[in-house]
Amino acid sequence: MSLPRPVFGAGLGFRRELLGDLSHGVPAAIDFFELAPENWAGIGGRPARQLRAFTERHPFVCHGLSLSPGGPDPLDRELLRCIRGFMREHGMALYTEHLAWTSAGGQLYDLLPIPMTSDAVRWTAARIREAQDILGMRIGIENASYYVVPPGAEMSEAEFIGAIVAEADCLLHLDVNNVYVNSRNHGFDPLAFIDALPLERTCYVHVAGHDSEPDGLIIDTHGSAVIDPVWQLLARTYERIGGTVPTCLERDFNIPDLAVLTVEVEQIARLQAAAPAAWRKVA
Repeated sequence: MSLPRPVFGAGLGFRRELLGDLSHGVPAAIDFFELAPENWAGIGGRPARQLRAFTERHPFVCHGLSLSPGGPDPLDRELLRCIRGFMREHGMALYTEHLAWTSAGGQLYDLLPIPMTSDAVRWTAARIREAQDILGMRIGIENASYYVVPPGAEMSEAEFIGAIVAEADCLLHLDVNNVYVNSRNHGFDPLAFIDALPLERTCYVHVAGHDSEPDGLIIDTHGSAVIDPVWQLLARTYERIGGTVPTCLERDFNIPDLAVLTVEVEQIARLQAAAPAAWRKVA
């Protein structure tokens, strides 16, 4: 068991495809790594030894894929107990999950939007509180990308997120690329959306690339470089939350050389350094 390591600065998703390059040295720009516990907890052999070699030297964040906070299936308590042990073993102090549902009689392998109703707020918040009780910590809930708006909405997405964060007494994991993708697909002002969130609860930030379909639909793939409008939105976000919130570059597909990814991590660090030191309310 390792003592929890604080997470700060600019980070990168920990991918097996990068292990060869990372084994020769971690670039100074990378302050921490993020991983999905479902992909690493419980493994043995050489992969387990490789992971341990990195977690002994670098802070890590756990970002879950399959807890399904808003889903109809019973909460996976065994998964949460496994994650709790995994985090303690590797000294990880932060766990975040998507505000979505991912299972219904089994894993659906997709992030589906939750109906924005008061009933869904109560249901989802209760499940998040239970997850926090099992993990023994507050968790961050990430705003997700979506392509269809569930019917019967009783509130805006920002109001829905704020209500869940308040009722669950959890933290906010702010994905800036997801805000941008949704704003383009659904026609709203991304900065106004961010301003409507409970930004004082922000514990973690994601930034990533996306792809555009011929019909104009934007898909959150994490398979391309971050584009300038998303960098600009991240800079405006730091004006509000400060530059000290740890921020991770996501790249899950079409993974380039580590040197290429490091340039984007360095861009995160530059924007953080140019921002106010701490959260402040923007009028």
